[in-house]
Amino acid sequence: MGKLIVIEGLDGSGKATQSKMLCEKLASKGYKVRKISFPVYDSDSSALVKMYLGGKFGSKPDDVNAYAASSFYAVDRYASFKSDWGKEYSEDCIIVADRYTTSNGVHQCSKLPSDEWNSFMNWLYDFEYNKMGIPSPDCVIYLDMSPNVSQKLMSERYNGDESKKDIHEKDVEYLNRSRKAAEFCAKHDNWNVIRCDDGENPYSLEKISETVFKACENIL
Repeated sequence: MGKLIVIEGLDGSGKATQSKMLCEKLASKGYKVRKISFPVYDSDSSALVKMYLGGKFGSKPDDVNAYAASSFYAVDRYASFKSDWGKEYSEDCIIVADRYTTSNGVHQCSKLPSDEWNSFMNWLYDFEYNKMGIPSPDCVIYLDMSPNVSQKLMSERYNGDESKKDIHEKDVEYLNRSRKAAEFCAKHDNWNVIRCDDGENPYSLEKISETVFKACENIL
């Protein structure tokens, strides 16, 4: 089997960029590597995710409960694994995922009371890794960025057009709750936590990239 490295973080934390940079560094060292990203927006399997994020089931994240929302994302991952990258994974390829099952932990725990987080995470991992049968990660790297910094970066990404943000990205209070949930998830599953800003400004992409690579060296 190959290896599965997950780059996790809140919206705007730089997951796509760091996933790409990690793949480039691994390829330069001779590893067979493939980058994947979730949700898979150009696939039919993400239809319910797009409806959810687009506000079709309610204008606030809490309008869809944690278990229902998790199932939307889980089906998308299952379809992607079965139809796309599963064969490469079985042939000793390193898969670098921008988001994965771990994102359900970060974003959906925040909808639940904290005393239910542990049982939710146990349900989530059993549902996706055991019941659905998709692989569990060998390494999870969490990009820890302050919500105020990530909001600033997202505004720059969308050129100040707030209407382009989905229901997660628009809701700062929800993002703050998600950060607390992420801190729990990181401790619960021993994620590699990488600080990405000084509280006001993000660190350089290169500095973060070096730390990301070091965090996954022990599984290579």
